[in-house]
Amino acid sequence: MSVTSATLLERLRDPRDADAWGRLVDLYAPLIRVWAERLNVHGADADDLVQEVMAVVVRRFPEFVHPEKPGAFRGWLRAIAANCARSMWKARRVRPTVPGGSDFGSYLNRLEDPTDDFARAWEREHDLFVTRKLLDRIRPDFETRTWELFGRFVLDGVPAEEVAAEAGVTANAVYIAKSRVLARLRQEAGGLLG
Repeated sequence: MSVTSATLLERLRDPRDADAWGRLVDLYAPLIRVWAERLNVHGADADDLVQEVMAVVVRRFPEFVHPEKPGAFRGWLRAIAANCARSMWKARRVRPTVPGGSDFGSYLNRLEDPTDDFARAWEREHDLFVTRKLLDRIRPDFETRTWELFGRFVLDGVPAEEVAAEAGVTANAVYIAKSRVLARLRQEAGGLLG
């Protein structure tokens, strides 16, 4: 079984833990790149933005104190991403375009406001992206049958009774598969989601 994300956040306190930092980069660099590309920042500029965000996370992580409330890490990361984008934009190293045609500075201000629709959309996208990556990561921890029951019921939204009939098992077996996978997902997600 892999190391949990709660442990991951604790392990990140050690800047020499290359495995923990590699895992964080694997999890978050693609999300930040998607966000940059949505702003029409591509190629080397997007690479630079991702690298800058991750460098700030590495430098500033010792200052991060998880207040044990949902969304603390993703909000902290969102603020760093917005600040890095603002710095690159002000230095004129990137020329992003903003959805809806507003100016980029206003867009970043809205992104930093946790009550704004832009920030909420970023948080939803974050949670979906990270959940998918974590599900991919934990999938090998389960027997094929358990994963298939979970997938049909939770991911595909098929009623438990229908999944049970398809698989020749009881509805209780479907609920147990769901419970096992979600418990493992919660363990893996630690303070990264919510």
